[in-house]
Amino acid sequence: MDKVTKSRLTLLAVIAMFAIPLIAAFVVRSSGWHPSETKNTGTLVDPPRDIRSVAAATPDGSAFAWKDPQFHWTLVMLPGANCAVKCIERIDEALRMRITLGRNSERLRVAYIGPKQATEFFSRRTPLVNLSDPSNAFADYRARNDDSLALALVDPQGLLMMRYPDGYSAQGLRGDITKIIY
Repeated sequence: MDKVTKSRLTLLAVIAMFAIPLIAAFVVRSSGWHPSETKNTGTLVDPPRDIRSVAAATPDGSAFAWKDPQFHWTLVMLPGANCAVKCIERIDEALRMRITLGRNSERLRVAYIGPKQATEFFSRRTPLVNLSDPSNAFADYRARNDDSLALALVDPQGLLMMRYPDGYSAQGLRGDITKIIY
């Protein structure tokens, strides 16, 4: 085998090494196959729900922008009809989880949409933002039990991507958010 033929075969082998996995991935993707099990603990909202037009407002009346140009994700806390002891414990747990993200904690906004709470409730839990939901856009994602908490995760483009029904795993939530934020 001469030198030119050997070089061409080497080039073809290198091209095949990169092309074969891409072709296989395209075939698998176009066939509609999805893995039977995923690593995330939340439930994916499929298709993602566009909530940019949902009119949420802070107590001072200013509009809350779901689409964030600074690339912040938003964790929305959705308590049941009565947010008492257990619900408040879950809120505090989620806020502590945010702190464990370290310097990346600033990339996760935390919002509360639920029963009215005293002003001191929010002042003791910064950076928790109190929002109203006059259109009731999050009704399907709220906690079903009276004193419990459900969560929803909104991406920086304003799409509702994932939900965590009441009884979610705090460790699983942290794992999911860590994968997204880092």
